[in-house]
This record gives sequence, structure tokens and C-alpha cells, in this order.
Amino acid sequence: MGIVHIEIDGVALEAETGSMIIEVADEAGLTVPRFCYHKKLSVAANCRMCLVDVSNLPKAVPACATPVAEGMKILTDSPKAKMAQKSVMEFLLINHPLDCPICDQGGECELQDVALEYGSDVSRFTEGKRVVQDKNIGPLIATDMTRCIHCTRCVRFGTEVAGIREMGATGRGEHMEIGTFIEKSIESEVSGNIIDLCPVGALTAKPSRFRARAWEIQSTPAIAPHDCLGTNISIHHRRGEVIRVVPEENEDINEVWISDRDRFSYESLNKAKRLLTPKIKKDNEWQDATWEEALSLVADQFKSICESRGAESIGCLVSSSSTTEEMYLAQRLMRGLGSHNIDHRLRQVDFSCQHDDPLYPGLEFSISDFEEMDATLLIGSDLRKEQPLLALRLRKSTRFGQVMAVNSFEANYNFKLSVDLQANPADIPTQLHGVVAALIKQQKDPVSADLVELFADVEFSPEQEKIASQLRIAENACVVLGQSGLEHSNSGHLRWLARTIARLSHARYGELSHGANSAGGHIAGALPHRTIGGTESDVCGWNTIQMLQKGLEAYLLVNTEPDLDSSYKDAAQVALLKANFVVCMTPFAQGQFLDYANVLLPTAAFSETSGSYVSVEGKWQSFTAAVKAKGEARPAWKILRVLGNLLDVSGFDYNSSKDVRNEVKTRSEAKSELVVGQYRVPEQLEKGGESPRRLGLYDADPLVRRSPSLQATADAKNNWRYELIQSIFGDVS
Repeated sequence: MGIVHIEIDGVALEAETGSMIIEVADEAGLTVPRFCYHKKLSVAANCRMCLVDVSNLPKAVPACATPVAEGMKILTDSPKAKMAQKSVMEFLLINHPLDCPICDQGGECELQDVALEYGSDVSRFTEGKRVVQDKNIGPLIATDMTRCIHCTRCVRFGTEVAGIREMGATGRGEHMEIGTFIEKSIESEVSGNIIDLCPVGALTAKPSRFRARAWEIQSTPAIAPHDCLGTNISIHHRRGEVIRVVPEENEDINEVWISDRDRFSYESLNKAKRLLTPKIKKDNEWQDATWEEALSLVADQFKSICESRGAESIGCLVSSSSTTEEMYLAQRLMRGLGSHNIDHRLRQVDFSCQHDDPLYPGLEFSISDFEEMDATLLIGSDLRKEQPLLALRLRKSTRFGQVMAVNSFEANYNFKLSVDLQANPADIPTQLHGVVAALIKQQKDPVSADLVELFADVEFSPEQEKIASQLRIAENACVVLGQSGLEHSNSGHLRWLARTIARLSHARYGELSHGANSAGGHIAGALPHRTIGGTESDVCGWNTIQMLQKGLEAYLLVNTEPDLDSSYKDAAQVALLKANFVVCMTPFAQGQFLDYANVLLPTAAFSETSGSYVSVEGKWQSFTAAVKAKGEARPAWKILRVLGNLLDVSGFDYNSSKDVRNEVKTRSEAKSELVVGQYRVPEQLEKGGESPRRLGLYDADPLVRRSPSLQATADAKNNWRYELIQSIFGDVS
């Protein structure tokens, strides 16, 4: 790209050829008013608010659609520009209602801000104003369409970013209306982003409607507690209550977007029944207790069980969305007692190859690299419903690259697939065998004799050969194993096959783990076979499936409901009901755990605690509490610290979560080079296997299950466990 020299308001600037005036002005920190322009969307140039005065041109021109040229001189505040901008502003306000005092957008409205400088205090329009009927487009977004100024940001977002054209325009001129197709509700998993895009109050968040004014709200940066990407969010709160969640811009991770589950799951913190005090079950009745009584009972029971049955009769299951500090203290507590029964992999079924795993499940490339891929192979991944923001990234790559998939289900992607192989779960290994065999045949470099011999008799189809060819010839390629692949009963072999495909095609490899912090759980040592930093444990404890199928004397559950979160619903219910002592650390007072728990410890939710997450990129991100925990609830790391002291486990003298994080980072960084992952060729190819039924987008963790608005969406209602979820949490609204 060439460089041109221009001048804006007397400031000399350099710009790339082809850049638009508004882009250069933004980069230089110069203000140009706009409504329809957005840096992540195509140029529409339909609001005309960004009209500027360019030398040698008779009329003002839109800055968003006018490319720069050598020697161009631009004025944004000349009489010509000001007159044009004020005229546009007058037209935009002709039909706009004067309801700023009751508008949710009031105080942070782009129209208000621009009207203050470019608007007039008197309207010359005396004819009847246009009124547009509001539309019901679902449980998440409220509409006041009379306020709409036809910027079409919402329309372009659906078409260009989300890949689902759900909104559009009908009519022309003054009669133009923005809406959905035949009164259809919006069903995209990232639909809430149009709330942020709307420059006026036409589209606002339904759950937070009329809850607070913009100037009353405080903002605290945080990390989303649902996906493994480390999505940056801002928690808006007032008087100790979370009002809403919005995106925090981070170009390397989530750009300027967040998924709907990140945006609206906070509802569960306000509308679900919260556990406000510790509770102890006596004579099958729940009774309030003090923290001293509850923790002393837990410590006494654990000590008694260790003395009578041995420490290995106690197990701990931790949510994969717990903080790194919580996972580290949980595993230290268990190992301090003498038990290695600790796990956070509640959805994993096959643990046969766990000793060959790398330090943590992650990506060998950055999240932003997804949009630059020439070829991508997805294995067992419903990307839209598992990692919505990653699907947006990958969709960009299809402008010039190819995406292929091997799944045991029909996935509704928001991009086109060049190859779509679907088979039952038992045949997924066979499909990947064919891809490996095709790659071996196409290889020009020497291939391991063991590998050649292993795949000597494997035949491959034209589709498998095409996958191999696309990966091999691509300059930038990746192989990604999704959550369904990790849940396969033969996932160890699938992971070896996926890594082998990546290695033979010189592609990069990645796994998309469950929860927000599976990587942190691996690093912190919340595993039965490894301690902190991936160090192999002297004793291998029981994993999730062993703890739930064989049964234990006692369980410590940290922010998880195994009967709903794990792949072993029936086994979990039986094991937990049979156990003599179950301790639940949870923010909620409603759930099936009331049937099997003996002690409930009120735990701070994600917005009420400090901690850190580790993303699939290996990026550490820390956050602080936005609001105070409800009632007598305490952060989980503090509860575990006190338990460690009561159980006489040494080293539990931390003063803050930062102290815990620093210890984890220091100890893990010194040992992380020990675990790099193995690629040993098996003696024979494994076939067959099955997958547990996949959890829905709004059924994956305790927060989304208790959010009334998310449970009212089409995604939730199409979930196979919808009736069960409603029967348990249906009264949260």
C-alpha cells in the first residue's frame, strides 16, 4: 500500500492509499460525527452525518465513503461542513420522539451527544410525525422503533459479522422500517451486540430495562466465566447489584463483541435463589448455621473419614470455570489430606491417554489467527454453540480460505463448509483414519515406518482425500478438536489422530476445552495424576468417572452440580445420594444438590470475587470483584484457605487471591517445560466409541441454567434437557 499526505483541520497526516477520511481522522484522534459508520462493519454512508468539506469539491462529502488522495485538504468545522452537518441533524430529529428522560439509552446516547453540538433548539417541522410500532424480537432485546434513525448497523451486523441475516429494512424513505422477517424473533447466539451497535435507544437490553440510569452505573472490567477464550467484559453495577454486562474491547480476543450467554447470564445472580448463609442438614431438614459451625463440621467429618476410611475415600470435583486460585487451593487441600481424588474434567469420558497430554489443552496459535487461516479442519465441534465468538473469527477466513468439518451431528455453522463429513460417533475414528491415510500417500517427506505400516490397509474416500489435500497445500492451516470430540468415549485416540493430521500436513493444532478455565485447572494441578505445572503425581487418584461410578465416602463440590454438569448424570445422582457426607460450595440455594448435600457453603459468584483465568492461548488474565457478595457468602478461595487451616494443612496462610496467583505462576512456570505432549504411534488403530448427549448453549453451567431470559430463547427451548431445567429452576423468574 502506498502512502499519501493529507491535511485535516490544519493537521498534516500520512495515510495509506485507499483509506477513508473518517478512518484517518479517528486514528489521529480528530472527531468526525457519525451514526451509520462502525469500524467493524461495511460502509453504508446512509446517515450523512459525517459530511466534511474537502478542498476543490463543490459540496460536502461523507467522510466514511471518501478515500484519501495525495494533497487532500479536509475541514470538519468549516462553515460548509457545519451547515451540512446541522442540516442532516435537523432531518434526523424530524421524527425522533422527545423521550430522553425515559429512554434506557439516555446519558450514553450517540444521538444526544451529537445533537448537543449540531442540533437546534427549535424544530421547523410542523407536519405530523412518523410513529413505528414496536416489535417483539425475543426475550433479550427491547425495541422502540420510532427512535430508529435507519443507520442499518443492526442489519449489517447480522449479515456481515454474525452470518445470519435476521434483521432487514422494508419500505422506502420516511416509510422505511427495520424489523425481522414476518415478526420472527432473533435467534442468534450473539444477537445482543446490536444493542451496543444501536446509536440511539431503538434497541436496548430487555433484562436491564429501566433498572438504572447511565450516570448512576459504575463499571468494573472482568473476564467472561463461560468460554475458554478469555473474553473481556465490563460489569456495570449500582449499589452492589449487577445491572448489565457489556463487552470490553480487546482486538486480540473478542474484538468488540461478546456472546449472549456472557451478556445475560448475570441475571441468575439477581433472580435465582441465592444461598445467603451456611446451611447444615439435620434430620433431613436444612438449618441455618454460622460459618464457624459449618466449617468446623466439615473439618471434623473429613478428619473422621480420613482416620476411619482413609483419605482416598474423599474426592473433590471442581467446576472448569472456577478460578485458577480456587483450583490450586482445592487440589492442595485434597493432597494435604492425603487424597489425590481431584478433577475438573466433568465432561470428559476417556482418560486412557491422560499421561500423554500436554501441560494444558490449548491452541498452538493465537485466537486472532483464526481469521487468517487458509484451511481449517473442525473435528467434533459445533463452533457456533460452543465458542460463538470464535465462529465469528473463523467466518472471516472463509472469504479466501476453506473450512472442513468431521462431526457426529449436523451443525448449523454461520459459514460455508468445503467438506462436511457426518457419521455416527462410532465411525468418527474411521473417518479420521482415512484422512491420515490420504496424507501419508500425499507426503513427499519421509514418514515414520511405524505410521506407514499402521495405515497400510486403510482406504480413504474422495472427501477425506480433499481434506488432506486442502490442509497440506495451505500456507496457514489448523486442526481443531472441539468439545464434542473431547467428550467422545474414544477421545484419547481422536486427539492422537487430530495431532497426527496436523503434524503430517504441517498445520497447527488446537483443542477447545470446556468451561472458562480448563487450562488453569491443568496448570494448577486440579487433576488426579498431575500436580502443579504438569508434574506427574507419585500417586494417581481417581478421575471424575471413577469418583462418580465407583462412589466415595465424601465429596467436596466447588461451584459445580455434577448431576447436571457432568457426562454421568445418573451415576452422579446415585454416587452423591449414597455418599455419607457431601459439601457443596455454591452461590445458589436451589438445585438438585439439596437432595444429596449435607453442608452448603455460600460462595461468591464470578462478579463477587477476584481471581484469574488462563485462556486456551495460555494467556493469564486477572480480575477483581465488582460487587460485594450476597449475604454471608465468601469467595471460594477464602473458604478453601480456612478449611486448609482447620484441617491442619500447612501453607494455607494467604492474605489475598493475588498471593495464591503469584505462587501458582511461580511454581508452574518453573515446571511447565516438563510436559509437551506425546505423539507415540499406537500398536493398532482403535475404532468405535460414542459421545454423551451434548449440553445446550444455555445448559452448560449453573449460571446460564438459572438465567430467565436465556432460558426463554429458542436455543434453550430446543435443548433436550429444557423440561428438566424448567422443572428445577423454572421459578427463578
